[in-house]
Amino acid sequence: MKTIEHTLQFQADAAEHKVDSARHPLRYTVQAMLAGAYIGVGVVLMVSAAGPLVAAGDGMAKLVSGLVFGVALTFVVFGGGELVTSNMMTLTQGVAMRSIRWWQGAGTMLFSFTANMIGAFVFGGLVALSGVLHANAAGGEMLDGMLLAKAAESPAELFVRGILCNFLVCLAIWMSARVTSDGVKIALIFAAILAFITSGFEHVVANMTTFAIGFFTGAEGATAAAFGSNMLWVGLGNLVGGGLLIGLAYWFAGGRPTVHTGTLEPAPQTPEVAAASHR
Repeated sequence: MKTIEHTLQFQADAAEHKVDSARHPLRYTVQAMLAGAYIGVGVVLMVSAAGPLVAAGDGMAKLVSGLVFGVALTFVVFGGGELVTSNMMTLTQGVAMRSIRWWQGAGTMLFSFTANMIGAFVFGGLVALSGVLHANAAGGEMLDGMLLAKAAESPAELFVRGILCNFLVCLAIWMSARVTSDGVKIALIFAAILAFITSGFEHVVANMTTFAIGFFTGAEGATAAAFGSNMLWVGLGNLVGGGLLIGLAYWFAGGRPTVHTGTLEPAPQTPEVAAASHR
């Protein structure tokens, strides 16, 4: 397993690569649209598998939801998608380590957010046209119930649930970056996503697909006001959870390194810290 310091080097390179990729707008748009669609696959799989359990009042519904949703992030990681929620960690670390500028990180993050939404809406439209959630009525009812519940959540609840969600999602990405075995990566991803989904936290890209399907099918809870509030507060919460609680926390734990001429170096010590280290 890589050390924290070596993983930060990997993250600094990844942040720089993401910014470079965004300089090819069409290619980057396709890559991020695919990530939005892959997360949408997880949403549809979740309601299809757990919907009948919800309808039956089975307490295992949340656990099943968490167990199956891990395929979504697995598709993103191994398929090579650009997901805004994981970018919140990687780009923040890149800015902290000075491999990219803050405006490059912010621009790339906004780019991936927009393209994720396009991909989610395209996928959501296809799902609505396919009629699969009409064929699986319990799955459709579960999705409608999710939308009503999201519309009833306060901005503070959406924000904090967003923090907790991306704390776990970015932990999955961080842990995956530390190991080399593909099997171990998949296990780590599924473990973190199990905790996120079963706990009922909020993921901005998953919500894009949920609302998209709701808009196309005329679901009661799918309103423009609810969608806008969800994107704002969950998105900001995801940024705090992924960028601050995981991204900057591990950067600090790794010695606050910065990149100079391609080499990751620890941040300069203050005189007090330097003196303490020699005691």
